[in-house]
Amino acid sequence: MPVQYESELYEPIKRYLEKRGYTVKGEVHDVDLVATHPEHETLLVELKKSFNLKLVFQGIERLPLSDRVYLAVPASSSPNNILNQQRKSVFKLCRRLGLGLLQVYFGPRVTRVDVLVDPGPYRPRKRATKLQALHDEFIAREGDPSPGGTTGRKIMTAYRQQVMRVAACVQENGDCPLKTVKENTGLKKAGSILQKNHYGWFERVSRGCYRLTELGEKELQNFTVDGV
Repeated sequence: MPVQYESELYEPIKRYLEKRGYTVKGEVHDVDLVATHPEHETLLVELKKSFNLKLVFQGIERLPLSDRVYLAVPASSSPNNILNQQRKSVFKLCRRLGLGLLQVYFGPRVTRVDVLVDPGPYRPRKRATKLQALHDEFIAREGDPSPGGTTGRKIMTAYRQQVMRVAACVQENGDCPLKTVKENTGLKKAGSILQKNHYGWFERVSRGCYRLTELGEKELQNFTVDGV
């Protein structure tokens, strides 16, 4: 059965903490659960029937009081539950904010408290490869063809811009030799673009010679009309 009241989470978490040497009291200065320990910093827990923005806000409000603030929610099998839909994103959000996350499982025979995230300072790992790829794409992209927030349209990447240049050259020169494409576009990757044919815009006429497919003609026309 789903949890009806936030207070249903209190007793299982209290028992869990008391087994670990904490003294626990509820509703102290509007904090749902406060736990003290002779060897550890005071621990605070905010309870909610589901993970939501209000719970996150409450957790943030408690951080000036303690570095050990947990958010607590019941486990749920509902596919609409945000922890089931976006578990990794929720964990990342909690870690970034320095908040812990507890989940209470109410089973037919046992009730269990699981620590999903421990609170602590956020230290994101730098991803040099992804950062370099981001930088390379930024430098290679000509102009600013895709306004931020664009939806429902294909993003004009640097690669797509290069394919467009190759397609325009092939269209202009008919059955076009690779040498001509390289000379006219100045693209070192022209051969790779034609051979890999990632978008299906080109067809090989003979060795080292290419023409546009119907799809290529259509896409190039859309590019010309839209001015993307």
